Amino acid sequence: MRIPKYLHHYFWDVNVKKLDPKKKRYFVISRLLDKGNVRAVRWVRKHYTEEEIKETLKNYRDFSLKSASFWALVYNLPLKKVKCFQEPYRSMREKLWPY
Repeated sequence: MRIPKYLHHYFWDVNVKKLDPKKKRYFVISRLLDKGNVRAVRWVRKHYTEEEIKETLKNYRDFSLKSASFWALVYNLPLKKVKCFQEPYRSMREKLWPY
């Protein structure tokens, strides 16, 4: 599995050609669900299981609070199980970016 060219612009900070979507699935899923469009979300849902997506929400803290809330609703996860809503991540985010 490779990341298609139409999704490369979401990975501006890494070398996409070296990015293995299986080994770095949490990173790929979170980046595309957080910053992607409908086409990116369709690609994620086609290539990853619902359980992998839920695990990403539970274990990866780099979601925006808005998109994490949305995906928690979609996948029926309580916010207390979503990593970016847990302490110390939430209070750290508020200190660094109080908006």
